[in-house]
Amino acid sequence: MKKIVTVITSLTLLAALGGCKPSASGWKSYSGDKTIEQRVDSVLKLMTLEEKIGQMAQFSCNWDVTGPIMADDFEPYLRKGLVGSIFNAYTVDGVRKLQEMALTESRLKIPVLFGYDVIHGFRTIFPMPLAEASSWDLELMRKSAAIAAEEASAEGIHWTFAPMVDIARDARWGRVMEGAGEDPYLGSLIAKARVEGFQGGKDWQSLQDLHTVLACCKHFAAYGAAESGRDYNNAELSLNTLMNYYMPPYKAAHEAGVATYMASFNEIGGVPSTASKFLFTDLLRNDWGFKGFVVTDYTGINELVPHGVAADEKEAGELAANAGIDMDMTGAVFSKYLKQSVEEGKVSEETINNAVRRILEMKFILGLFDDPYRYLDKEREKNTIMKPEFLQAARETAARSIVLLKNEKSFFPITKDKSLTVALIGPMVKDKVNQNGEWAGKGNREQSVSLYEGLTEKYAGTNVKFVYAQGCDLTTDNRDGFAEALATARRADVVLAVMGEDFNWSGEAASRSDIRLPGAQQELLKELKKTGKPVGVVLMNGRPLDLSWEDANLDAIMEAWYLGTMSGHGLADVIAGDYNPSGRLTMSFPRNVGQLPIYYNHKNTGRPLPADNPKMDYKSSYLDVANTPLYPFGYGLSYTTFQISNMQMDKSSMGKGDKVTVTAEVKNTGTVDGETVVQLYIRDLVASVTRPVKELKGFTKVALKSGESKKVSFTVTEAELSFYDIDLKYTAEPGNFELWVAADAADETNQASLVYTAK
Repeated sequence: MKKIVTVITSLTLLAALGGCKPSASGWKSYSGDKTIEQRVDSVLKLMTLEEKIGQMAQFSCNWDVTGPIMADDFEPYLRKGLVGSIFNAYTVDGVRKLQEMALTESRLKIPVLFGYDVIHGFRTIFPMPLAEASSWDLELMRKSAAIAAEEASAEGIHWTFAPMVDIARDARWGRVMEGAGEDPYLGSLIAKARVEGFQGGKDWQSLQDLHTVLACCKHFAAYGAAESGRDYNNAELSLNTLMNYYMPPYKAAHEAGVATYMASFNEIGGVPSTASKFLFTDLLRNDWGFKGFVVTDYTGINELVPHGVAADEKEAGELAANAGIDMDMTGAVFSKYLKQSVEEGKVSEETINNAVRRILEMKFILGLFDDPYRYLDKEREKNTIMKPEFLQAARETAARSIVLLKNEKSFFPITKDKSLTVALIGPMVKDKVNQNGEWAGKGNREQSVSLYEGLTEKYAGTNVKFVYAQGCDLTTDNRDGFAEALATARRADVVLAVMGEDFNWSGEAASRSDIRLPGAQQELLKELKKTGKPVGVVLMNGRPLDLSWEDANLDAIMEAWYLGTMSGHGLADVIAGDYNPSGRLTMSFPRNVGQLPIYYNHKNTGRPLPADNPKMDYKSSYLDVANTPLYPFGYGLSYTTFQISNMQMDKSSMGKGDKVTVTAEVKNTGTVDGETVVQLYIRDLVASVTRPVKELKGFTKVALKSGESKKVSFTVTEAELSFYDIDLKYTAEPGNFELWVAADAADETNQASLVYTAK
């Protein structure tokens, strides 16, 4: 009965999307190159069934541990040619050793594909992806991915398990740090930029460049919708929500030419993703036309048993293979049981052949059949890792990823021409270990630059002096250091507290039910406040935090996230005013954990709460807190001020195939040069299904000198008005729309109306 329910669910989803016609052939070439297709088929004809299944197996060499260690020793499989891919191997020497093992002893000498979690840098670590997304700088993100690919490929790595494009609306989920935030429009553009950065472009020929790696779009699908923000949990969401809000970044990655996808751990509609024919065959392959290959997440097939859709691992392997999974990550299920399943007729050999064709094709595209060692050059490895230009790029990216949340009485910047003593208080002042954050590749944490190092170098020879006390640690309630910290604060003119989370408190399997500053940190801030000194805080953390107390009581708050190898220098550049912060939030910050999940593009209810009355009876509201976030999506301050005005449209209505140009004037009304992100939001007032109160549909980052003005322009077409309707057809419906050119999602100063006639 369980199998029947799975099939019916898949068909129901398929019918809801209007039906996806199955392809005539199970294998559609990614490259479309006839020579590669012929070479793939020529190898396939030589392979036994066991060897084919071997290509569908990925094992970890456990040099790095990124999941539960499996008992199976991969080396016997490798020596027999029964391993398609290995991950967590790195360095030219290490990869060469394993590749030689496969090529020397196996019958057909098929090269192995080497993968690694290159998430935000490999050796040179860039800001975590949520931080980098806060820059709203797509070219910067493309460049950092390209640098990560160049370093990783120089150590023999062919494939990264990035970008993670999961939409995330709940800050309790630790993996928010690994994505681009809550918005599908911005998330789609970032997905595209990162895929093209890793792969060198959107065409398969770019992957033949030794400086590129295969990208992997993950986690398909809706992993970020985990209930309660608890990792690996189920995702309960409607088809309309799935298609309109979670799917766009995955599709954008496909349109950017991504070579591989990874299945998610969660279930949707009662079907775990790893067993979902709807996701991987009907939607991804037949509807979207994806031609690369699909890998599970770590032990994803094995986990179908505790999910409750498979009685044992053999049945789990059959469900996964028939759903469209091509490669089994570390679970050894395909290796152990798939041959028997084929012999029993539970999985067709043609299904196996198609999966193997996709995997072999990538190896041909990378040139591994021509030269399995083409990436393995010791001189290149030596000359590539942490090049000075890479470190400079990491420093600039760090500065651009910082978001200034509050800045009363111009606490920041602390310019070098001032004469004052600054008390540096907190567990993150001299910290180096946490700066890289989670999923930090092979970055050497001891080589990362602490804020203390960055500041002392920045202010050397000036009249700005620093005194230091740690005060407390990151996680415990130990107050032994409070007395020293308070005495140090009293000796200073201002207090700069540097607080945050241990890097292990975000990332995979790192969900939190309390997202305030952990340990004794907030209590220390309260004691520092009592000294009467101006107090600003720099935060290093992997998620939006509940900063309600800090916002109400401190003079300044700077969200620094985890900025990577050059963290201290990038932060010092901003604190000193050498770079004017321009970061903007891509996730809303809640007033407390009880508001979660919170996101700007929410729906109205039948009893929406008026903006001017936060606690009206019998409206959709809380008794104890406003509905609005503490800091909204798109929000961020600068050391200068900006004004957006004179919003205009070249016409107030448009028809099918038409477009409207929206313009506005933005002016730097402050005293220093700076950058701002001007954002376009649209609301569909009446539709066949309820629509969000607003949606981001455009943005531009503008650099302005003090007093300078510029005109910004946005183009609105049917694409900006389209959505999945009541029948799950992608369309633009006629009707009335509201538009805003804004500084953030809460800014409604500049508003206009548009009519779409669809004629």
